[in-house]
Amino acid sequence: MADWQTETVVLSKKMSAKDRKSNTVINQAQRSGNLNVEKKYGGGSNTQKSVQKNTAKLDAETEELKHEKVSKDFCVHLREARAAKGLTQKDLAQKINEKPQIVGEYESGKAIPNNQVQLKMERALGVHLRGKDAGKPLQPRGKKNK
Repeated sequence: MADWQTETVVLSKKMSAKDRKSNTVINQAQRSGNLNVEKKYGGGSNTQKSVQKNTAKLDAETEELKHEKVSKDFCVHLREARAAKGLTQKDLAQKINEKPQIVGEYESGKAIPNNQVQLKMERALGVHLRGKDAGKPLQPRGKKNK
């Protein structure tokens, strides 16, 4: 066996995460200078420290937040225009490809305004339902003069 070159290999057990965090291992690494310790603010936690400030602001808040609803003028003009055309809510809903409940919400004033739905209603009924021309018939689109 003289022909063989021999080397000594030392196998060591790998440290688990628990062993790496133990105080004895940390102290040994600090003594040898292989460890740099930095304190991090809020590191490793998922908590907010400014809870008292936010709750005080919320307590002081007096404004009531509500969704914007369709105006009463819009509701009245919609009802009048639909009645003038002789349509039911269901008929109008079919014309504009919406559910009958949506037309009912718009007429009762409970709907949240959606410009696309309002525009479909105006085109189907041929009447302006909002703005300064509300209640007046829509002008047909003509060719532009060059």
